[in-house]
This record gives sequence, structure tokens and C-alpha cells, in this order.
Amino acid sequence: MSVNKAILVGNLGKDPEVRFTGTGKAVCKFPIATSTTWNDADGARQERTEWHNIIVWGKQGETCGKFLSKGRQVYVEGEIRSRSYDDKDGNKRYITEIVAQSVRFLGGKGGGEGRATGGDPGFPEEPAMGMGGGGAAATDDDDIPF
Repeated sequence: MSVNKAILVGNLGKDPEVRFTGTGKAVCKFPIATSTTWNDADGARQERTEWHNIIVWGKQGETCGKFLSKGRQVYVEGEIRSRSYDDKDGNKRYITEIVAQSVRFLGGKGGGEGRATGGDPGFPEEPAMGMGGGGAAATDDDDIPF
């Protein structure tokens, strides 16, 4: 048995880009930044930011393209994938991406405040998106009929 799962909470570094395959399936790409802070040996505060390339397919990708923008905080859960490609100069490049299975919109633009599915007055109430990208809201214990 093996596990390939990444869970990230970070802020979009730029607006999402949505494109469509030849068969009409949406693919959304955007980078998110995660930061770690610590105190070094001299007691000075240090910070390191990691950038992650996120890929979201299908209806979930369309929804991300519609509601997300630069600075928005998101929770992303997905699979880590590495691939190679040839750039425009013919050089082989390698990239690591997170293929999202679940994306949740957090807080408002650039901040972590607010509810997990909205909280920014500039955005309508958004769905919590799970595997399959159907856009169904997550079930709360109060919604279970027993």
C-alpha cells in the first residue's frame, strides 16, 4: 500500500487560468503560496515561502476560475505529480504539481478570516468542492437525519 496525498492551505499567487481540452473538459491552473516562520539561532524571525502549482479538472476547475482570484486563501487536497516537458527553446523542464481532488475557498481575498465557504462580501456563497468536482456542499453533522 502507498499514499500520495498533499494537503495545503495557502494564498493564490495570481488569478486562475481556465482552459478547455479538445473534448470540452475544463482545466484550471493557479499557484498558491504557503509560508513557514521560525526564529533562528540569533532569535531573529525568519520566513520561507514555498510555491505550489495547482491543477483542478472539470466542473470544479470551472468553479475555481469563476470565484478565485489572486490573494484568495484556499484549502487544497490532492495528489502530487511530477512531469517533464520541452520549453520553447527545446530544453527539458521538470515540474511538480498538485492535482486537486478537493478545493475549499477560505476567508476573503488575501486573508484567513471568515467562513470556510465564503466570508468575503464580494463573493457569493460558494460550494465546498470534493472529489468528482460536483460542487456539492459538505455534509454537516446537523444535516444527518438520525
